Amino acid sequence: MALSYKARRRWSLFALVVGLPVYIIVAVNLVEMLERPPILVELLIFVVLGVIWALPLKAIFLGVGRPDPDAKPQLAPHMDERADNAASAAGKTE
Repeated sequence: MALSYKARRRWSLFALVVGLPVYIIVAVNLVEMLERPPILVELLIFVVLGVIWALPLKAIFLGVGRPDPDAKPQLAPHMDERADNAASAAGKTE
């Protein structure tokens, strides 16, 4: 079952605000359990861990930054004024 746009937005927010900090804490604690590797190896481990967290959540984040596809299109406020002015001008024939 595909998630709705609003559900994806909520889950992505939850993943970023709650899930990502928990993942960071767990990842750092797991790396600390190992004997300290050379700095370049440690950097590689953190880079890989920094990318891996997003892979399972890709479907949730997909399209979240775009407008809601199910929402009705809305005119910009200045467009509504022009439409009202045109309609009132058309109705006033003297």
